Order: sequence, then C-alpha cells, then structure tokens
Amino acid sequence: MSAMGTLPASLGPVTELVGRELEAAMLRERLRDPLVRLVTVTGRAGVGKSRLAMEVVREIGGEFGRVEVLDAGAPDTPSALTAVTGPTGPAEPCWPSAQGGETGRFLLLLDGCDHEARAGAAAALEALSGDPRVVVLATAVEPLGVYGELLLPLAPLPVPGPLRGPAGGAAAAADPQELRDVASVELFVRRARAADPAFALTLENAGAVAEICTLLDGLPLAVELAARRLRLLPPHLLPVRLRDRTTVLSGGPANAPERHRSLAALAEWSCRGLDAPARALLARLAVYEPGFGLSAAGLSAEPAVDTLMDRGLLVVVGEEQGELRLAVSEPVRSHAREALAQAGGEGAARDAHAERYRTLVGSAQAGLGGTGQDHLLRELAAEGANVTAALRRLRERGDGEAAASLVLGCRLPWLAQGRLREGLQWCDESDGAGGAAGTGGAGGAGGAVLPEAVRARLADMSGVFALALGDPQEAVRRHRRALALGKGVGDRRQNALVSAHLGAALLEAGDPPGARAVLVTALSALESMGVTGGAAGAAASLAGVLRAEGDRRRAQELLDRAVEALRRTRDGRGLAGALRTEAALALDGDEPARADRALRESLRLYGDVGERTELPGLLEEFSLLLMRTAPAQRPRTVRLLAAADTLRAETGAAVADEWRSAAERARTDLGARLDWTDFAVAWAEGVRMTAAQAVAEALAAPAPARRPTSGPAPEDQSLTPRQVQVALLVSEGMTNRQIAARLDISEWTVVNHVRQVMRRLGCSSRVQVAGAVGRWT
Repeated sequence: MSAMGTLPASLGPVTELVGRELEAAMLRERLRDPLVRLVTVTGRAGVGKSRLAMEVVREIGGEFGRVEVLDAGAPDTPSALTAVTGPTGPAEPCWPSAQGGETGRFLLLLDGCDHEARAGAAAALEALSGDPRVVVLATAVEPLGVYGELLLPLAPLPVPGPLRGPAGGAAAAADPQELRDVASVELFVRRARAADPAFALTLENAGAVAEICTLLDGLPLAVELAARRLRLLPPHLLPVRLRDRTTVLSGGPANAPERHRSLAALAEWSCRGLDAPARALLARLAVYEPGFGLSAAGLSAEPAVDTLMDRGLLVVVGEEQGELRLAVSEPVRSHAREALAQAGGEGAARDAHAERYRTLVGSAQAGLGGTGQDHLLRELAAEGANVTAALRRLRERGDGEAAASLVLGCRLPWLAQGRLREGLQWCDESDGAGGAAGTGGAGGAGGAVLPEAVRARLADMSGVFALALGDPQEAVRRHRRALALGKGVGDRRQNALVSAHLGAALLEAGDPPGARAVLVTALSALESMGVTGGAAGAAASLAGVLRAEGDRRRAQELLDRAVEALRRTRDGRGLAGALRTEAALALDGDEPARADRALRESLRLYGDVGERTELPGLLEEFSLLLMRTAPAQRPRTVRLLAAADTLRAETGAAVADEWRSAAERARTDLGARLDWTDFAVAWAEGVRMTAAQAVAEALAAPAPARRPTSGPAPEDQSLTPRQVQVALLVSEGMTNRQIAARLDISEWTVVNHVRQVMRRLGCSSRVQVAGAVGRWT
C-alpha cells in the first residue's frame, strides 16, 4: 500500500478469497497496465465478482491517486458518475496522486452494472474511457459492450470429480486429503468452521461434502449458505435436502444485498429482464439433467440460447466429440422448475423431454451394431442422465411398453458404460418379474401387461447384464426364461440370439459341452437368416468353447470368420471381444507378439467406444502379458492392475476365481520385485486413472520383440492360475481323477490342463512337470 492513506470505507471488511489466486493475479496485472482503461469482471450471480474486485482494489488501491467505489444500482450513483464524467465528457480530475501531485491515476470500482443500471453505467464508462488517467473496474453478469473493454470471466469454483467406488456418485467413499485441494470444498470447510468450530472434514462426511459442492455447481454464495446450514443439519442429510431444490438455502448476512440472502432471491434476480422467448426456453430446459447436448435438446436454431449463455443461466459443463454439453445453472434450474410446477406446465415439459430421448435412443439402434458405433455410444453416455430421467417419467405416467422399449434400446450403451446393476434393475422393474427364473410376472412398469416378445427380450437383456456382473449361473437361468417366453412368439431370429447368449453364459458357468451344443445350433440358425452380427458373436463364443476343449485349430478357423465379419460390419466392441480370444489362442501357441498386437487393437477399440465393463479384464490380460514380455515395465504393470481393479469396482462386476487368482499372483510378484515405496506410488497412480488414461498407459508400453532372446523365468511362464494349480497337484503325484476331485472339475478338463502345462513348460512327462514346479521354489 502506498502513502496515499485510507481506502474508501465502502470497500467493506476484509474477506478471504478462496480458490481465486489466478484470477486475482490477472486482475492486478490488468489494472496496473497503463494502457488499460476498463476491465469488467463477468460471471453469473453469486460467483463472487464483487468480492474479488474489492479485495484486489484493497491490495493495489494505494498505487492510485484516488479510489472511488460506487454501487451501479444505488439511487445516487448517476449523479456521482456525472460528477466524474461531467455533463459533456470527462471532468477534469483534480485529486492528489500517490506522489502528492495533481496527475495521479483514478481507480473507479463500479459494482453491479446489471439490469436497470446497465445502460447508464455503459454510457458513463464510454465517456470515461477517453481519459488516460481513469481506470474503471466494473462487475456485471454479462459484458457491457463498451469499446476497449477487457473481460475477466469468473467461473464457479472447481468441484470434486466423480468419486471412485462401487456405489458411484458423490456419496461414495472419498479421500478427505484429496478433497481439501478442491477449492469449493475448501470454501465449504472454512465457512462450516465459522458456523461450527468443531467441524472437520472426515472420511465419514467427505462424500456428503463433495456431493453438496457438486449439487451447487461450486457457486461460492451457494456453498457458503450451505455451510451455514450445518447449524441445523448434519452433513449427510444436507445433500438429501438439496438434490431436487437448491433454492431452499437461505440465511445470508442481513447487511448483504437481498439477492445474496437466499438462493431463491438470487435466482429470481438472475432471471429479471429476460424476454419471453428466453423465459420459455429456460422453462423447457429446466427439466433437462446437466450435460445435455445442443442437438439432443433441439437447440441448434434457438436464438435465445445466446441470451441465456450471456447471462450465465445456461452454462457449458463439458464437450463430447466436438459438441458442447450444457446445463441450466443452479439455483436457476430449481427456481425455473418450481415456477413451471406452479404454472401447471412441468408434466408437459417432462413428457416432451421423455419423448425426445425416446427418439434419440431409438434412432441410434441402427448404428449401434456397426458404422457409427463409437460416436453413438459416446453420445448416449454423455446423455445418460437424461435418458434415465426420461425412463423415470415414462414409468411415472404408467407407460410401461414405452419404458420397456427405451430400456431395451439401452442394452449396448449401458454395457459399454458399466451401468450393470442399474441395467439389471431396470430390466426387472420393466418386466415386473423381479428376475424370477420362471415365466410368471407379466406386469411391466406402471402395472401394464407387456407383450410376450417384449418380456422375452427383457429377460434376455437381464441375462447379459447378469453375466457381465460375474454371475454366469444367474445369466443361464435368465436366458432360459427368455427362451421359454419366446417359444410362443415364434421369432426365430430373437430365439437364436438368445441361444447365442445362453451359450456364452454356459461356457462361463463351466459347461463347455452344453455351451457347444447350444452355440452350434444358434450359429447355424443365425447364418441361415443372414444375421451377420449375431452370427459373428456366436462364432466368437464357440471359438472360446473349442479353445477350452483344446481344439485350437477349429477355434482359430471360427475366430477368423468372426473377426472378418466384425471388421466388415465395423462392430468395434464386438471385434474387441473377439480379439481377446485371439490373444488367448496366440498365447496357447506361445506367440506373445501376436497376442500383444491383438490386445493393443482391442484396447484401441475399447477406448474409441468409451468401454468400461470389459476394459478391466482386458487391462489385466495385457498386464500379465507385459509381465512376461517386458519385465522392466513393472511400475507400468502395477498402474494397469490398480486401474483395472478400481474400474471394475465402479461397475460392481465380480471377477472369476481364475482371474482373481492371476491378478493376486501378479500383485504379489510385483510387490516382491519392486521397492515397497515404488510399488505403493505406482498403485496410487493407477487408482487415480480414468478409463481413457488407463488405455493410453497400456498403449504406451513397448511392444515385445519377435522372439525373446532367452526363455522367460519359470514364474513368468504364461500358465493360467488354474494351470498352476494343476501343475502343483501333478508335482504332488496326484492322478487326473484325484486332481478333478480336489478342484471340483471334470476329469477331461484336467487332461486338457495337463497337456497345456506340459506344452508351455516344454515337458514331455508328468515327472518333468514335477521337476519344473520344484524349480519355482
């Protein structure tokens, strides 16, 4: 502070700025620039424009000859501005400079240049802009449009990202230490301590605090009002109160402007002066969940969009494939929905919203199986919250068949997104059967009786989700129910597709002969009907059965046909799954380079579609191969295993015992070979990875050489966990029958495992297998 002395009392008490270090530094730099005449801090109401401006003026005001603070909306402000500008232009400034002269610079803070005050403020600032000694700092919701105006947009504070964990959502477990680094959480904690000195961010309340900050969009005024509510409600109950109506928050300081005392008043003030088209559009969009696209909401040609965006009532919350993702900002969204409900128009608006998303999902079906799959899956993932809202509306109004149709259209999007339990629940609730294995339960959503064909498709879809969740026995029961329901319908195509799904489930349930019988029939039927995609999927599953039975040659022939068909139809997700089987066959034949190529292509394909359900398993497969072919990549392998473990937990999917054992063996081995600190750091890095980051991490690994210069160490041999168990029991001198009894598998399966073990270990007898196992320890 210079020798000028006291700053205007209108600056008010000193307040701390949280999370505004960068914006404050930029504002200080601009105000100090001798060429700058006008800086306008813009942003939606409640974002902290006035606080930022006043604190920066408090910091650097002593560098100016005179500082004046005016409220643009106050009754006496026009006359005060006239005194500064003069009746025909800038008045001759006559104020002492910081150096005691007559030519110091004049800093004018003009706060709240909105609504009725906007036009007068803009005219006065236009006049002042010609005087090089005058620097004006204005705050406004939108730019003033004055020549030479420099803008400093002020966004809400950052909010926590999606919290990891099987529960999903902000109520999942959260790390308090990581949350403290998020500006909106830091602000909440500081204000909460002012209301309750005993408050602390803990493991128990961190998830609730994160959800509160997210629900309030990180808007500082809203966060502060919420923190004050801790005098009345514990943290875990506050999100429940706010989820559908943030405007309940009130209790701002009595000396604050009225709009800062409650979110309802803030929202009403924010909408003041909107014209009829903008109000109508705002009401229509208020029923949309945050993250909708311009095209999905039918906004491509709406001129009122710019009006709402200029005001900060419609905000950009992200981007997907070049299209902006939008949201009506809180608390305006809650306020607009309340107004819509009071006017009796909320039901019609939600019906229109539901119909729009029915159309969106329905029109995507033709492209989801091939060309355009990656684009459509990503778009539907971005619109996921709105699709769910549409489903809820259809159920509320008792339109069970429409709801069931929309659920069926979400099969592939939900699988790719990892929304497995949610998908299973929607299938059961739409069918009304509750997942029963029998044929009862014909009541759909809203109590309507669904057609048998629809119920059969829902049962089949539920089986697909049960298998993805790691419960093949339940999947088998559901697919058999779907076949029973479909018998009376006579839809050969659908029944053949269900049979293909049943075969895949039987394979995972440990019944290769049963799977082969079902898949052979399904494949023949689908090929005869020309169902290319379904036939390719059945062929890939049958190849997996033949591999399990040890018939690698026929498995490869079938798989080659499936891969060719999937490439032709451009079904990227289906192709990725087939390539994983190809990699397994390559490893059976001791071809790690070919396996690596297949797995890398599969990773790229999963990355293109935003896959989450099958990606964890693929990351584990790639990690195990990486351990074998690139021992120097152990830290990367740890990161990939950690990412796979975390991503799988988010979907809620169980993992087969064989793969769980393999992952545990890999972690144990890596932990023994790496320094403990290095292992822990790499694991923590992997836990934080998103799906896209995990794919990029895997693809960045070096490809293996054509042939290893020397054979891999025994512990790095590509034995599956089950084969390791069999090898250990062989080394103990057990017969095939004894091993089968010990592991609860068929004797022919043991024979197949023993053959694979002998080939991979380069052994020609059981005695040699025992010797190789002995060298492991």
